[in-house]
Amino acid sequence: MHGIEASLKQGKQRALLQMATGAGKTFTACTQVYRLAKFAKAKRVLFLVDRGNLGRQAHKEFQQYTTPDDGRKFTELYNAHILGPGGIGDEMKVTISTIQRMYSQLCGKEMDEEIEEHSTFEMGASSIAAQEVVYNPHIPIETFDVIIIDECHRSIYNLWSQVLDYFDAFLIGLTATPTKKTIGYFHQNVVSEYTHEDAVIDRVN
Repeated sequence: MHGIEASLKQGKQRALLQMATGAGKTFTACTQVYRLAKFAKAKRVLFLVDRGNLGRQAHKEFQQYTTPDDGRKFTELYNAHILGPGGIGDEMKVTISTIQRMYSQLCGKEMDEEIEEHSTFEMGASSIAAQEVVYNPHIPIETFDVIIIDECHRSIYNLWSQVLDYFDAFLIGLTATPTKKTIGYFHQNVVSEYTHEDAVIDRVN
């Protein structure tokens, strides 16, 4: 938490958080979003995933997250929704979306919902006709203050990198298994490392 916030305070555009699988990446993201909303007055946060089931899990995590100060649920205080064909909405604090859907909405195209159910890393972009992302007045580049990229080692390359390059927002990557290329994408700004070995020692895993 402190590493991400120190990075944001220094104005660094990209930060990478490495956490072992099962160690609570989404819970950590919920905590960070809550702190950014309450103390930094963040208006909108995008939580990007690369599979529909991960988006649904993240939404459930936000719904169940209990705030540490007064014990209310996150969604009693702030709106959180899964992005659908209707768009982002004016009052949304947290938008959860697959990178496939965000890409299709930026391009103004309909999308086969089945595409959301498969990892873009595994299937590649062959199922979607490649199209350059250009300015979309319905989704301005300043729409989000912060973008959190779950399993970022799978979602920052090729066709999908256009989505991240489009927005003027701070990027926070979450992954258990960063590659050298992933670390390079985040400008070597690894703000926290919690390895599988650490998780085993702490009996988290």
